[in-house]
Amino acid sequence: MINGAHVILYSHDAEADRAFLRDVLGQPHVDAGGGWLIVKLPPAEIAVHPTGGAQVHEFYFLCDDVAATVRDLTARGVEFTAPVTDAGWGLLTRLRLPGGGEVGLYEARHERAADL
Repeated sequence: MINGAHVILYSHDAEADRAFLRDVLGQPHVDAGGGWLIVKLPPAEIAVHPTGGAQVHEFYFLCDDVAATVRDLTARGVEFTAPVTDAGWGLLTRLRLPGGGEVGLYEARHERAADL
């Protein structure tokens, strides 16, 4: 039986991105050895979207109030790479990780599967 998911973010500076998740976002974690942090995620959902192009994968953090979360993270030095936009189903933006990658952040306006 599937009982969880393990997400891997590839980074040009994995140590900095691990520190960001641990120190800036304050996510609980374990050290799997040698500084390889395994970070606890909040409840998660997965969606499958159709594409006619490349089959890429995306990662988004979810929040209850995107405006407040952007203010809080900006005060902690987080750089946002896109303004908050209204996609109808949610309000979304993107933030830069210290290693140069980006992840999404959105406030859902749809029913949350994680609440099931």
